[in-house]
Amino acid sequence: MKIVVASDSFKGSMTSVEVAQSAQTGIHQVYPDAEVVGVNVADGGEGTVEAIVQALAGEIVEVLVSDPLMRPITAHYGIAGDTAIIEMAAASGLPLLTPEQRNPWLTSTYGTGEMIMDAIHRGCQHFLVGIGGSATNDAGIGMLQAMGFRFYDTDNQLIEDCCGGRMADIARIDDSAVPTAVRTATFTVACDVDTPFCGPEGAAHVFAPQKGANPEMVARLDNAMLSLAKVIERHYGVNVIPVAGAGAAGGMGGAFYACLHATLKKGIDMVLDAIHFDTIIQGADLVITGEGKVDFQTAKGKTAAGVLARAKQQHIPVIAIGGCVELCDSVLQMGFAGIYPILTEKVPLEVAMQREFAMSNVTKTIARILKN
Repeated sequence: MKIVVASDSFKGSMTSVEVAQSAQTGIHQVYPDAEVVGVNVADGGEGTVEAIVQALAGEIVEVLVSDPLMRPITAHYGIAGDTAIIEMAAASGLPLLTPEQRNPWLTSTYGTGEMIMDAIHRGCQHFLVGIGGSATNDAGIGMLQAMGFRFYDTDNQLIEDCCGGRMADIARIDDSAVPTAVRTATFTVACDVDTPFCGPEGAAHVFAPQKGANPEMVARLDNAMLSLAKVIERHYGVNVIPVAGAGAAGGMGGAFYACLHATLKKGIDMVLDAIHFDTIIQGADLVITGEGKVDFQTAKGKTAAGVLARAKQQHIPVIAIGGCVELCDSVLQMGFAGIYPILTEKVPLEVAMQREFAMSNVTKTIARILKN
């Protein structure tokens, strides 16, 4: 018997690896001779770099870059062969700023571009990039500036401080100095939102308030993005405004799509493709997946949904476990062979979240399921 365990982390409680280890213990209590394959997975957000690096036997590297306010910070990313695995939040993430410092008019993605260029200099040709958790709304111009793109205003003056507040000043893009290694690199971007570049449902209106923007700033940022979109279309012939996901990370999705010819992909699919998940599960009798909370959001493309979809293609049954399970029609209709909470009794949240307690509950839950 072959059983694959591919669960997301239970945030604040267990890592993906710890869930797999705990499940393996439970499996072997019932089927001592079972082949158990633990797979470290993530949905393109937190834990993505570690998941892919582990699967591809890569390494974590550190680099000094700029944070969203252009202060020096040490960020890390992964390298596996000629592939770099980057989370933009490591350099340009919201948690890097205090609530008082959050201001998408001033913040920049320059540090993310510095990470990419560091990987380019190390010989990377392929990039897997997670763009969740940003502190920015600069449409990626800071990142592009760090990669050799130049932006000029209506007076043909070079704009040197590329941030959210400078988008409206851009009249021309010059990419003649972009290194050949950047031009020939491939970019796959984990993008789990369908947000367009600008407009009422666009980046500024949907996400800028949580990054520190007041209503007046939201309107100014949105108008600036509309102006920039027209410049991008003149230069690249690409209308980024309606592109689903172009508004992700304050418009960074649009920069990747139009200027770097990136593929925008659901985060879990980017990860599963990168670790060759379809090959891993070949011949499996059962797949076990899970996440901290199984609820209506599970059906919207999170880790468990991605794992289920891949297993379905090979007609392998999938069971899901969760620290908390809230069943609803959308979850029940997904096609899991079973959905199980790892808690069978009421305990205080702080107890339920304790690592050892949670791991023990995973072991007990899996053993109980398999015995039945």
